[in-house]
Parts: sequence; C-alpha cells; structure tokens
Amino acid sequence: MPSFDIACKVDLQTLDNAVNTVKKEISNRFDFRGSPVEVSLDKKAFVVHLEVESEMKMKQLIDVLISRSMKQGIDPSAFNFDKDAYPSGKVIKKEVPVQNGLEQADAKKIVKHIKDSGLKVQAQIMDDVVRVTGKKIDDLQEVIQSLKSSDIKLPLTFINMK
Repeated sequence: MPSFDIACKVDLQTLDNAVNTVKKEISNRFDFRGSPVEVSLDKKAFVVHLEVESEMKMKQLIDVLISRSMKQGIDPSAFNFDKDAYPSGKVIKKEVPVQNGLEQADAKKIVKHIKDSGLKVQAQIMDDVVRVTGKKIDDLQEVIQSLKSSDIKLPLTFINMK
C-alpha cells in the first residue's frame, strides 16, 4: 500500500547557509557598521543566537533572518520568536529556537485533520512523524494538498512517498 510520512524538520545545512548569508549581509549593511552584531547557530540544539545593541536593530536582524531563510527554502514558521529579547550589558540578546520534529500535540492535530477530511486513508503517529497510508496515491496527494491549505502553522515536509 502506498504511504508517506509527514515530518517537521529543517535541514541543518540549509539553516547553516541561511545564517551565514545573514552574517554576510549584516556585515555589508551601512546601518550595522561599527555596531556589535553577532549571529550564531547552535547546531546541536537548533537555536539561532542573535546579539545586537538596540531593539530596532534586533527587529531589522530578525527581518533579514526571515527573508534570507525564505530564499534558502526554510518556512518562516520554523522559527519560534516567542521568547523576548533580554539585555546583557550593553547589548540585547535573543535566542530563536528552530522547530525540529513534531510534538505530540501537533501530531494529534494533523491526524485529526486527516480523519476529518473524510478520505480513505489511515494516519498513525510514529515518534516525531505521522505516517499516512492509503490504497490510492491520489488519496495521499489529496491529503498533502489539504494539509498545505489548512490552518496548521507548522513547516510540514512530506517525505518517504512509497
């Protein structure tokens, strides 16, 4: 039977490329010249560390991070900007976690959405992915389209189509 997996993963190399592009653009921008700016990626914890001297520059840095990530193919909803920036000496720091893996509550929302769609497919949660199986590939493609058009605010990726 045909199947595919629904995951919520960001490719580490793509994320690293986006962060490096942000560093390069910030170093070339006139409004950031002479000010302490640091952008780094913790590859193990999937966290982007931002450090600037003012709240206004933090907003600009976040805008650059989102735009460069989108150009690299990373969904902006993969970044969690809920934590507030905190002052540390003369600079303001912010930690931006990157979504990597489906949480149990999000997986249950996806399964509920699939079951409510009325298609003849089965969805089951397997660790941090949701496996969808069905008799026809067309049904699976309809599930993908319905999830893309749904109000689930997650950077979903569809992998292992068999």
